[in-house]
Amino acid sequence: MAVFPWRGARRESVGEMNPGAGLEPARAEPADGGAGLADATIRAIGRIVLGKDGVVRLVLSVVLAGGHILLEDVPGVGKTTLAHAVARALGLSFSRIQFTADLLPADILGVSIYEPRASAFTFHPGPIFTNVLLADEINRATPKTQSALLEAMEERQVTQDRVTHALPEPFVVLATQNPAHQAGTFPLPESQLDRFMMRVAVGYPSASAERDLLRGETRRRLIEDLEPVLDASELGAMQRAAQAVRLSDPLLDYVQALLRHSRESADLATGLSPRAGLALVATARAWAFLDGRDFVIPEDVQAVLVAVTGHRLQPTGAPPGSHPSAAEEAAERLLRAVPIP
Repeated sequence: MAVFPWRGARRESVGEMNPGAGLEPARAEPADGGAGLADATIRAIGRIVLGKDGVVRLVLSVVLAGGHILLEDVPGVGKTTLAHAVARALGLSFSRIQFTADLLPADILGVSIYEPRASAFTFHPGPIFTNVLLADEINRATPKTQSALLEAMEERQVTQDRVTHALPEPFVVLATQNPAHQAGTFPLPESQLDRFMMRVAVGYPSASAERDLLRGETRRRLIEDLEPVLDASELGAMQRAAQAVRLSDPLLDYVQALLRHSRESADLATGLSPRAGLALVATARAWAFLDGRDFVIPEDVQAVLVAVTGHRLQPTGAPPGSHPSAAEEAAERLLRAVPIP
């Protein structure tokens, strides 16, 4: 386990909105980059979400890269459990919003209420003011309600009644989504999808993992008993270490070649944007960090590319909102088409 130089400092509780306040920034770097704590976090979450270490690594790479993640799969495979376990292991404040057709933007952002004694309106923050926001079944809400997340996800702030309120740091949206063909869903517009750094399918468990799940304790009790591995200040140090991972010019050439091919390919109606390129670089750095390296190799880019680009690519001839596998197959073809320099 990593030795953090501020271990003697006061640790903020999980529920506090400004964790890490009062710590000296110059001391907020782990001695070994935090790779040991990253491994411990993966193991802790793996005791709750069985047999899904690859999915957990993808989620943590997004958290270390400072992004948001969309978990898309059929109900009942553990998407919500994974979000709970991640928040608990990272020692962060957590809010859950169940998205439904009658949910309003104010239910997410908060509302200003008139206070007669003060003769003024007072803003009451909504559940979005947290470190980890679980937007459960996000595509069951109307587009108007979905759009309430756009400013928060991109700019880490909420503007209400012409007043801007900063969100706590870190701020991560873990959204779950039911398949688009299921009843009562609204498709996420491209601008909303693009705010998510990755889209990941949890998938069914293996036979052995499912057997352990069936004969084991309930996941809710295990989450309650899970002790946080990190706190917000330690996570912030790991994020800085991850984004300091070296990326050579030949690796940048490789990333640019992938972006260029996606824009020139006749198989794709929509290529990858510069934002997609930034997400690819950031998550590749985080993936290398989780492997205990301070430099990126081509395999890091390949490990995250499908999850980063699968919801951004539009195959030629495929209707919007088509099955995710079509875009993921296009991402796989992209990997095969562009040689490693």
